Amino acid sequence: MKTTVDLSDPAAFERVYDEHSRAVYRAAYRVLGSAAQTQDVVQDVFLKLWREPWKFDARRGELGSYLRLMARSRALDAWREGRAAGRASDRLTLAVARDEGRADERPAIAAERGDDWRAMRDALRGLPAVQREAVVLAYWGGLTADQIARRSNVPLGTAKSRIRLGLARMRLEFEQAFAGDLAASL
Repeated sequence: MKTTVDLSDPAAFERVYDEHSRAVYRAAYRVLGSAAQTQDVVQDVFLKLWREPWKFDARRGELGSYLRLMARSRALDAWREGRAAGRASDRLTLAVARDEGRADERPAIAAERGDDWRAMRDALRGLPAVQREAVVLAYWGGLTADQIARRSNVPLGTAKSRIRLGLARMRLEFEQAFAGDLAASL
């Protein structure tokens, strides 16, 4: 027979934490392999349980299983975000690094493409670091604004603003460069 625990009671919650925190930690650590990230996951799991205790339904299974499953799910999300951020970092390195690739078979297209890449790199370099990171994570890393906010530990609105402001600043750079090129050609 299953007994229900009043998870909104601080003393009962403390007992649940003491009883299940190690198993939750182990479940997350198996996925992440990082103590710091694992501790964040454990905190998230128990904070969610504290804030939304009604989401646990004892009729569907045991509390320990529920918590371990939630930890594994959150750990997988963190792992995926880390992978996406790593890909974004690799793409940023490629985008900002010097072009040393072989020449394209059509020199005019290669020259135009090279100018575009240089202009983009210059525009990216001109952005403040937080805006540059947000733009790169969004467009080359494929992260959503919500994922960028969580990764950067900022509110969602701040992440969205960084992306928007970064893109606006890059657009202005391109428009100024285009206007200069147009004036020079006349």
